Amino acid sequence: MLSRSQAAFRLRLSASRVSIVGAARLRPRTSLAPVPASQFHSSTRRHFTAPSATLRQSQELPKAPFPIFTTVNDFRTWRKKAEKEGKTVGFVPTMGALHDGHLSLVKASLAENDLTVVSIFVNPAQFAPTEDLAAYPRTLPSDIEALEKLAAGSATSPSSSSSSSSHGGIAAIFAPTVTEMYPSPDGKAFTQHVADQVGAFVEVHGLQHEMEGASRPTFFRGVATVCTKLFHIVAPHRAYFGQKDIQQAILLRRLVLDLCFAHPEGPEAVRVLPTSRDPGDGLALSSRNAYLTQKARPYATALYKALQAGQAAWEQHVQGQGQERVAETLRRAREVAQQEAERAAEDGIQIDVLYISLNDPISLGSLEGATGDGGKRGAILSGAAMIKDGPDGRATRLIDNVLLGFAM
Repeated sequence: MLSRSQAAFRLRLSASRVSIVGAARLRPRTSLAPVPASQFHSSTRRHFTAPSATLRQSQELPKAPFPIFTTVNDFRTWRKKAEKEGKTVGFVPTMGALHDGHLSLVKASLAENDLTVVSIFVNPAQFAPTEDLAAYPRTLPSDIEALEKLAAGSATSPSSSSSSSSHGGIAAIFAPTVTEMYPSPDGKAFTQHVADQVGAFVEVHGLQHEMEGASRPTFFRGVATVCTKLFHIVAPHRAYFGQKDIQQAILLRRLVLDLCFAHPEGPEAVRVLPTSRDPGDGLALSSRNAYLTQKARPYATALYKALQAGQAAWEQHVQGQGQERVAETLRRAREVAQQEAERAAEDGIQIDVLYISLNDPISLGSLEGATGDGGKRGAILSGAAMIKDGPDGRATRLIDNVLLGFAM
């Protein structure tokens, strides 16, 4: 029989199966229902004294008007000070290579919280051995510059009137190393091979193998694990994510609910903002868009065009038509995807549509072929595609989605 301390290492739940070091503080369960933007409440914003300069910063890190922490201990020293002063903390976790989509999340946090923390960490646990971990863009100096410009232009910042701080409410950057986030007592390097990994990892059963998880079976294991770690370290009142990664957002809301996280403060505190898109052609902003060649870029909207066609088909059918509505939505989206791929091929651009699926917004179960009134509580129409310039070109993986009949 497990002792109490041993039991803390393995928690089994009906929808989530998780192994974690330690346990989150318990809090009452709350609803998974989306929170309308109109119900967001702004915090009373107060002055916050800049953290002590004695906290260590790597000499290799770029200069910044806000502290950049690379260790958990140093960040927690800073976080305890914020807690003592009664400050609310908003958190924007990123893998760097920041674009306007990331910055929109930062702006949302600035509007709702006394302090905003941005993490920059390329998480190896969410990359399969065959994926682009080594090539993923790492642009810390330009990321810091983008955040500095955003902070300087922030008119709603809680610290904009501070004489001791000019960071515009972006209070800290957390940029840990892989060994800091995945410590190994025996000194072994982190491996992307799941079968060889040792230690605590988090899985959310029933949600992680649908949609993106079907083609990337270990991806959400890595996402759930790193976000659990980051939530414990940063202890945010609210965390901010984009709709482009809709499955991630729904999974994290369930994780926060099932494991009774104290921070963020319940699933409704996992904020989900609309997908940021290129104002010209609607392409969803993504760090991986940097991989696209100039020739391939105009064809990268193929997936979004397909999803828009599916959305139009959905809206033409009234609720209650069930499987007819589901089937026509998918048929039209897939038809347009095929047409766009053929058009691109004429110009030497290869587009491989990996999937287009229609899923329930809560269970994430597929609505295709399901019985009953499919989509009665709305649906997520999503897809993924690989695009490359010529047979020997570099493949860029793009994802996108549209929400049908519901909002986050």
